[in-house]
Amino acid sequence: MKCAILVGVLWLLAWTTPAAAQQRFALIVSGASGGDEYVQQYAAWTGTFAKTLTERMKFDPTFVTVLSDTEPASEAASAVNVRRAIASVRARMMRDDLLLILLVGHGTSDGEAAKFNLVGPDMESSEWASLLQPLPGQVAVVNTTAGSFPFIGRLSGPRRIVITATDAVAQRFDTVFPEYFVRAFADEGADLDKNGRVSLWEGFASASAAVTRHYQQRGQLSTERALLDDNGDGVGRSAAEKGKDGSQATRTYLDESLPGAAPTDEALIALLQRKALVEAELDELKIRRTFLQRDDYLTEFERIVTELARVSSAIRRRGKT
Repeated sequence: MKCAILVGVLWLLAWTTPAAAQQRFALIVSGASGGDEYVQQYAAWTGTFAKTLTERMKFDPTFVTVLSDTEPASEAASAVNVRRAIASVRARMMRDDLLLILLVGHGTSDGEAAKFNLVGPDMESSEWASLLQPLPGQVAVVNTTAGSFPFIGRLSGPRRIVITATDAVAQRFDTVFPEYFVRAFADEGADLDKNGRVSLWEGFASASAAVTRHYQQRGQLSTERALLDDNGDGVGRSAAEKGKDGSQATRTYLDESLPGAAPTDEALIALLQRKALVEAELDELKIRRTFLQRDDYLTEFERIVTELARVSSAIRRRGKT
């Protein structure tokens, strides 16, 4: 009888004891600047993001590591310090925890492999993959450099979100994606489904749309296109494309999970994001108008406007469900 009561009490405790809260870790690396003109820019981006994580997202400041092109050896963006920071996370990380890695700076690629430029010896993408492989929790890596594309194939895996600023090894110009990605998590407008939180997918989609607008406002064609992979196939998709990626990133948030928070509406997010990108495509077509034959322009215009009407109608129907 006593044994039965004890079993019952243990069963009750198992259901009533709250689960341990998810720990959220962040590693922000501002690599070798490559010149004085980049120092302030990179410092502003990384400083803003670290502040957003600790103040807005309520990260434990002791779980946020920032490495940069700086004099103190302990804070330098070196391979030694990167390995040390990831090893520290590995020692404390549980399966339900999250590690976010943001890479800001310069990168190089030879067509297959890629390196992120550090202070001292660089680390190739396969080295990053080896460091992350033993981690038991969820990992999100955001490489915002021009040479980031090969990171998709090398770092992709289960419970892994990989975002790159570029979609091809031929893209070698400095990127503006990091500026807009950092801004997204302090911008209520990036909350596409209006549930009071900005997911990694929403941050990615918001930054992608802002990059397109950046070039349009300057009368230029965009020289970069960000990709996201979260299904482990190593392919990735842009924010404007249909594809299998996005489900995990849509459910991944940097802030604390609050009781009663509205559920994520993946379908609505995809539609709203698609509408923003189609509108951006229309703006870009207007920039290209002087370079196109009249019939070609009208054909493209009709296609885009038709797609915009279709998406807008789907959004209205979704809002009524």
